[in-house]
Amino acid sequence: MKVGFVSLPVTGHLNPMTALARKLQSRGTEVIFIGVPDVGPIVRAANLKFAPFCEKEYPVGSVAKRWGGVAKLHGLDVVEYTSRELIPGLIKAALEHLPEKLRETGVEALAIDTVYRFLELVPMRLGMPYAQIWNILPMDRSGSTPAYYFSWPHETTPEALARNIGGLKRISRFFAPVLAVAKSYAEKNGLQIDWNDSAATVSKLAVVTQTPKEFDFPISHWPPQFHYAGPFHDDEGREEVAFPLEKLTGAPLIYASLGTLVNGMEHVYRAILEAVGRFPETQLVLSVGKNIKPDDLRPAPSNAIIVSTAPQIELLKRAALCITHAGLNTALEALAQGVPMVAIPIGFDQPGVAARVAYHGVGEFVEIEDLTAERLSELIQRVRKNPSYRDRARYFQKVIAQTQGLDLAADVIERAFKKNQIVDSAPERAAVSHA
Repeated sequence: MKVGFVSLPVTGHLNPMTALARKLQSRGTEVIFIGVPDVGPIVRAANLKFAPFCEKEYPVGSVAKRWGGVAKLHGLDVVEYTSRELIPGLIKAALEHLPEKLRETGVEALAIDTVYRFLELVPMRLGMPYAQIWNILPMDRSGSTPAYYFSWPHETTPEALARNIGGLKRISRFFAPVLAVAKSYAEKNGLQIDWNDSAATVSKLAVVTQTPKEFDFPISHWPPQFHYAGPFHDDEGREEVAFPLEKLTGAPLIYASLGTLVNGMEHVYRAILEAVGRFPETQLVLSVGKNIKPDDLRPAPSNAIIVSTAPQIELLKRAALCITHAGLNTALEALAQGVPMVAIPIGFDQPGVAARVAYHGVGEFVEIEDLTAERLSELIQRVRKNPSYRDRARYFQKVIAQTQGLDLAADVIERAFKKNQIVDSAPERAAVSHA
């Protein structure tokens, strides 16, 4: 069976999706990754076949230009901007061009990034099996836990549950533009969808999250096709990043990064530099991405190395602490190395990740509205000096190593698609047996 992979064209989704695709490929599945042209270099670095689509709507260079608009946003402003300005056009183009690309490539089943909202309407229309992949935290729409857009703690009081429901209602309005695109496509193609049912288009075969079950809030009501796995990353398949390793002194290393999207707020980096500068016995590596120039943050403390990009996993292997935006990939990569965290959640699912960091005792977090160098230095000191944070991080390191999330996810997908083949062929076998 030839399996197609489709992901949002941003690094935080592409890295885990290409890792999973590569794992399936290594086990004998024929895999092809479908994406807008800017996805090509990342996919090819992962040694996967790449099939471009939506070339007219999204020519080379368009992703960085369009998604650059979120760099200086935070909180629900990020969600609203993305849902209004970015996702509708991306979905509309994908819905239009994906069917032809599937026919052209001979793809027989799809693994879809769940946040590529409603792209599953294409395989539903074609009668094609599909699995959905949560590269970010899985969304609990029941209200029993807070939606991941909020850093609220997990509580079970009536007041907390009412708060959670209110949060879901609050964010639902943001997705009206995306829903309009989906409804138009469904109506045009004769798909009968109950739009009041949030699970109406969810895969009946497999839904897999790279979030380890142990790292989530306790949620007991997932459907039977939902599976926790573990981080979708390994030490391979990424573009090489140059870094002056010779500048590392051997002092306790603090690695800091705000990811690749909502990473353009200069005052956050300055707070990190000032806070870590108060611990001259440590060394800081600060990765600032492409929306800030390292020179704009200088002069910097003598114990700081500022770079645009860094080999994150390699540095986390050496780190004593990670200062993070609480992106799920960075959080899981830190835990895979047993590294505790201080989180500064900015947007998307980062507040929910930060809440879980605190809930499970692997670190602390500070809201961006409350961020000061003084507050950040207090949290750095707390996490560094209290061994319980590292002990808990090392517990998750063992869990992640034992779970082997990539293999587990590949098992689930292979079983789901194989089962679908058996079910689909059953009527044909029955007809033959009665002939």
